[in-house]
Amino acid sequence: MFGNLQKNQRKSLAASVALVAGVSAAAFAFNPLSAVAADHPNLVISAADIDAMQGAIEQPGRFRNAFLTTQSAVDRALEAPIAVPQPADAGGGYTHEQHKKNYQLMYNAGVLYQITQDAKYAERVRDILLAYADMYPTLPLHPKRRPGAENPGKLFWQSLNEAVWLVYTIQAYDLIRPALSDSEAQKIEQGALRPVAKFLSVDSPKTFNKVHNHGTWLTAGVGMAGYVLDEPEWVEQALLDLDKSGKGGFLRQLSTLFSPDGYYNEGPYYQRYALMPFVTFAKAIENNEPERGIFDYRDGIVMKAIDTTIQLSYNNLFFPINDAIKSKGIDTSELVLGVTIAYGESGNPQLLDIAARQDQILLTGDGLKVAQALDAGAQQPYEFKSFAFRDGKDGDEGALVVLRQQVNGDQALVFKPAAQGMGHGHFDKLSWQFYDRGAEIVTDYGAARFLNVEAKNGGRYLEENETWAKQTVAHNTVVVDETSHFDNNLQVANRNHPELLFFHADDQVKISAAEIDSAYPGITLKRTLALVNNPDNGSTFAIDVFDVESRNKHQLDLPVHYNGQLVDTNFKLQGYTDSLRALGKENGYQHLWLKASAKPATGLAQVTWLNDNGRFYTQSSLVDGNTELLFTELGANDPNFNLRAEKSFIARRDNVDKHTFISVLEPHGEYNPSKEFTLKAESQVSALSHQRTGDLELIAIGGKNGTTQLLAYNRNSDVDDSVNNRFEFDGSEYSFNGRAKLFQIKN
Repeated sequence: MFGNLQKNQRKSLAASVALVAGVSAAAFAFNPLSAVAADHPNLVISAADIDAMQGAIEQPGRFRNAFLTTQSAVDRALEAPIAVPQPADAGGGYTHEQHKKNYQLMYNAGVLYQITQDAKYAERVRDILLAYADMYPTLPLHPKRRPGAENPGKLFWQSLNEAVWLVYTIQAYDLIRPALSDSEAQKIEQGALRPVAKFLSVDSPKTFNKVHNHGTWLTAGVGMAGYVLDEPEWVEQALLDLDKSGKGGFLRQLSTLFSPDGYYNEGPYYQRYALMPFVTFAKAIENNEPERGIFDYRDGIVMKAIDTTIQLSYNNLFFPINDAIKSKGIDTSELVLGVTIAYGESGNPQLLDIAARQDQILLTGDGLKVAQALDAGAQQPYEFKSFAFRDGKDGDEGALVVLRQQVNGDQALVFKPAAQGMGHGHFDKLSWQFYDRGAEIVTDYGAARFLNVEAKNGGRYLEENETWAKQTVAHNTVVVDETSHFDNNLQVANRNHPELLFFHADDQVKISAAEIDSAYPGITLKRTLALVNNPDNGSTFAIDVFDVESRNKHQLDLPVHYNGQLVDTNFKLQGYTDSLRALGKENGYQHLWLKASAKPATGLAQVTWLNDNGRFYTQSSLVDGNTELLFTELGANDPNFNLRAEKSFIARRDNVDKHTFISVLEPHGEYNPSKEFTLKAESQVSALSHQRTGDLELIAIGGKNGTTQLLAYNRNSDVDDSVNNRFEFDGSEYSFNGRAKLFQIKN
């Protein structure tokens, strides 16, 4: 059996197995039965874990409560008849959801069997698996598979979901194997488990070998099946790809899909989704072959990935960049598992803070450790940091930058000079979002999708994901000539990325800059974003400097998508109340109703809105008299009402080859409808100026209270704390060391 093989025996066994496809395929059908009862369970939960959990359910506390809750839910489920329907529906449909319920029930029932030794739980898992063993060999490809797709499934419309089924189901089988007769085990293995593993590997080589989250799920499922069914060759193939070249497989995925900082190429939403197979398979590897040191692999990349997933959240929700469902947060099952395993490996008490927020205890050995530590009050506050999370496998493909501060509430600014993120990426280089007091203020649309709502395109991505959500105008970054970055060409986008110029964070100034010259031919985009605060008066600002340089003249649009109700502008609006027209014809512009427009005079243009968090926000922009502001609402050319009616205003500067957009976002005041009072609803910004002197940039924010907040920063990418910067402003001399400093000047 796998667990009894010595290290050198395993290596020689793996080396001796023939690599031809025919031999590999045959192994799935004709190998002997899996290990005897004494070797199970051997994946995420070990025999020692079972002993500890059996004792823990007799003691009051979080673990016993979680056990009783799970037991009650499973007992209710056992009252219903077994349903293993013929696959018919795409995501969200009855058959899709029933097969998901089946693998979740089998897993939970398997855990309960091990803890209680009550045969009824093993019997239900056995009977469901026998039903799958009868059905699976007869299944064609799924009737709702996407035409021409390389990754169709049989039980589900895509092989990704089939792999998820296997990840859960092989654990369930592992847990109840001691309760099965040899004939039952043989039927289940030969009728269901081996055929599914074969279908996901040798029958799906492009997906299995793909360095992508789909490939991760497939390799995890097949590799874990290899441990349970005593197939070391499957484990080697899962780790190294089908021909064991290392060009694909789990280790290649760990080396390629994550940056050295643990940032996942597709963004936080898919990092969360991919996390489950990464941490589940890693735990299984550690339990079966600890000598591999999987949690030390690539400088502890699995543990880094778990921590980075947490860091890429605000108010318990993930930053919704790329194809993201905005309601997903840290309580998602994948991150619950990740935090649980990470705590079990590290004992980091800050992880207990996240576990407490998740409020879900897993019935595993690591889950018991979490429960007992929480019961003992061992948690410490988790530290959310300002950080530039490098992108790309070598960390040289831009970054996702998070700037945070705690001033009159929790604030976060997300800056996205990151790589494309493969097919789930959006064309939004150098875009940003802003969060304050628990709310999203400057927004990102995320994905155009109603996940698992069958009535909306079967729960798949909507057409508007391509026509709106991925388009540049749907984001807070510059659009040139109403054309999206890279002209919507994914292959070109994946070959190019921004360059992170600098990142700096101190108590008062968090600032970062990046540029890209490949989003549009012959055009360089450079953006600097800063989050600053003045402890003397409690004021905070998000400062934006966006430079555009081109060989030719163009139309430049810079949208701000905001969350709230427009309450004021310091310039006159021309509203279009009698008839509406779409702002453009393509590249996302066809979905924007033009609601109003204006051309403010030279100086300060201010737009104020009120967010549901009861705070006012004013965007103050420096304009030249030729900048037009366009106020839009999403929903044009949307006959099926697939899009949310969100709002934006767009700064448009036409016929220029060089332009700098300067703006400051200011949180202020309070609106309390229950107590019927309003405070400081008007902006306190009265002036805004921008100067360049040598390598220094000076942004001066004049206040109605007679003071000026002056941000001075060195834009040179190579600056350290030893550099002394000197400059003159308004007749006075100033100096600072390093990257940046905020000065308060009393006029």
